[in-house]
Amino acid sequence: MKYLTDYVKDGQTKAFNKADAFFAFSDKQFEEGKKEGIKYTSLGGGLICNKLKAKQLVEDISLIHKNGIKQDIIENGIDNIIKRELENHEAYYANDIESTTEALTDYPITNNQIIKVFKDNQPITQ
Repeated sequence: MKYLTDYVKDGQTKAFNKADAFFAFSDKQFEEGKKEGIKYTSLGGGLICNKLKAKQLVEDISLIHKNGIKQDIIENGIDNIIKRELENHEAYYANDIESTTEALTDYPITNNQIIKVFKDNQPITQ
């Protein structure tokens, strides 16, 4: 099963290229990534972007993220997405759904839906 990152990575790469954006976590990486004549700004998390294109990049990334969620739901369905994230965040091992709930914040999924899938799929222990 695909993850959200699988649905957004190509679109994000195109948006980054269009906005002269790159990731840099040190001065050396910034110097290696920058192009002459462009003024840059930091968008956080190490993302550096052409200052003139920053607003558009933020809008593009938001749209790509929303479309990725829609595609994930179409291809996998809500219950399977919840199961995937419960497993990914080791909810059954930890007996805790908090990190799963946080991971699904942007999805049209309620906490009650997560709890139901969690309870319905909990491994039986003896």
